[in-house]
Amino acid sequence: MATTAVLDVDGFDEERSLDMLPAALLETIMTKLDVASLCSLASTCKTLKSCVSRVLTFTPNFHLFNVSLSMETVRPLLFPNQQLSSLKLDCGRLGNSAIDVLARPSLREISLHNCRDFSGDLISEIGRKCKDLRLLCLGSVAEKVGRTVTRGALEDLLNGCSHLEVLALMFDLSLYLRPDDGRIFGLASDKLTHLELGHISSRMMTQLLTSTGQDSVRALRNVQQLRLSVDCITDAVVKAISNSLTSLIDLDLRDAPLEDPRQLSDLTDFGLQEINRNGKLKRLSLIRSQEFHSAYFRRVSDQGMLFLAGKCLGMESICLGGFCRVTDAGFKTILHSCASLSKFSVYHGPKLTDLVFHDVLATALSLSHVSLRRCHLLTDHAVQKLVWNLKLENLDLRGCRNIRDEALQAISHLRKLKVLLLDGTDVSDTGLSYLREGVWDSLVSLSVRGCRNLTDKFMTTLFDGPSKLALRELDVSNLPNLTDAAVFALAKSGAPITKLQLRECRLIGDPSVMALASTRVYEDECPGSSLGLLDLYDCGGITQLSFKWLKKPFFPRLKWLGITGSVNRDIVDALARRRPHLKVSCRGEELGIDGEDDWDSADIQQHMEAEEDELEQWILGDEGDVEMEDAEEESDDEGSEEEEED
Repeated sequence: MATTAVLDVDGFDEERSLDMLPAALLETIMTKLDVASLCSLASTCKTLKSCVSRVLTFTPNFHLFNVSLSMETVRPLLFPNQQLSSLKLDCGRLGNSAIDVLARPSLREISLHNCRDFSGDLISEIGRKCKDLRLLCLGSVAEKVGRTVTRGALEDLLNGCSHLEVLALMFDLSLYLRPDDGRIFGLASDKLTHLELGHISSRMMTQLLTSTGQDSVRALRNVQQLRLSVDCITDAVVKAISNSLTSLIDLDLRDAPLEDPRQLSDLTDFGLQEINRNGKLKRLSLIRSQEFHSAYFRRVSDQGMLFLAGKCLGMESICLGGFCRVTDAGFKTILHSCASLSKFSVYHGPKLTDLVFHDVLATALSLSHVSLRRCHLLTDHAVQKLVWNLKLENLDLRGCRNIRDEALQAISHLRKLKVLLLDGTDVSDTGLSYLREGVWDSLVSLSVRGCRNLTDKFMTTLFDGPSKLALRELDVSNLPNLTDAAVFALAKSGAPITKLQLRECRLIGDPSVMALASTRVYEDECPGSSLGLLDLYDCGGITQLSFKWLKKPFFPRLKWLGITGSVNRDIVDALARRRPHLKVSCRGEELGIDGEDDWDSADIQQHMEAEEDELEQWILGDEGDVEMEDAEEESDDEGSEEEEED
């Protein structure tokens, strides 16, 4: 009989049976829970498992991003439910065989990430079956070798889903479509308001929106949000977007050229003059990435910014990246022209200096987010001017190598600050100690990656004694002087960290893992309960001993783990097999999800914080312990043999 302990009014524990409660009552309560919580409940007793099984047959939403389920698990969870209207999944372990389970007529929202092993058949089948679909987001489709997407599959989708309002195809369309194939978007629903394409050629986009694609123009006339990654941002594509999409409120254009664009195939001052012809834009982002080549907008000057400022009077958010010729005069014009601006970002601004913010107090700006990444000429003086805006919640100074302790002393007065990113700055332990005075209780995310002046002292100062911290994300990667003592201070404080990055800290070793595994945070009595992401890649002191502490029941919510695979490949592989829902990375890639670019990042983070070990227990059972123990024993035997030989 299923029982639960309850404290009565006299202070005595009584055993009360869940079987005595009506199943209908339990199921009604369960309808208020998300899928992760339901699965956690199902693992506790037979009564709750039975109720959960029934609830899953009629729950309208199935959202589970941070666990990649296999086909054997997905089918019994989804197949009986004929009332499902919203499906959001990580499809990293699924392929074409799951299409029949995922594509169903009742769905109005579909968001599928990591669809690498799916071909265009997934897209085609969604178009054939999901006639009432309103939202569709597909990521990484057909990225696996041997998979492909045909034009016919996209036609099936756009013809079949005639009520689509949000469409996000987050994969490289240029691999499967010719430049003149862009016309197929003329088949899109005229109700479409949000369009996001992972990669498309600027030539295709221009043809899609110009005279040769009038059907497309009519189909896209109601689009309010457009996010595109193109091969090269040009005057032509900017002009086509401005002239054709007259309802546009949010425009995000990004490129990463493989070489410097030619003059006729680049963005110039005249292209900026075309932006926001209809005066409706509220949010604008123009970014040229240096991911593949050191490319900049070399044909845009301060004059272009003057043209843009005249069209941006009602803007609320502006993000500019890669404008190497724009000086303080250009950026200052933007700041002083946009009275409603709340978010201001400049990436790779080599000519931006403190003068931009010299008289920022003379404006009516109320900035909440400021990002000045890789603006090398900025100093503490600029930050001291910025912090007079006491409403700042997000401050990104990554790569500003002339930022020092005086800036942190000023930042400490920002009582509402939630995110502070200081990677690569010249701050010291003394500067970080200033945060303790005012801003520490409000910070949710702190990153000091690559601040090579830092030692253990700043950690022992910030985490001195237990306190109710808001901090959830901490990045202390690439700090050569950081040792296990710093992690001990963090663990002792009981801070509910969900994301901890220690990569490339050569002095961090097994004691840190043991301390984190034994942590009992003040929000939860479960050992190591809060960590959802732990990055230990290239930490010099990590040995096979750490893997004993990475097994269950330790780190029950851990979903991402970065480790150096060469420590012991057999044990790494055994850990990955034992915990298939744990994403183990051995190649040094960044872990987790980029919240700025992912529409569902808030939902994912919510699940990551709420999900417990019971989800995996319910899905997997206890299989696999023997396999990992065997790998450890083999490793121990090999070590003993080596010692005997010595």
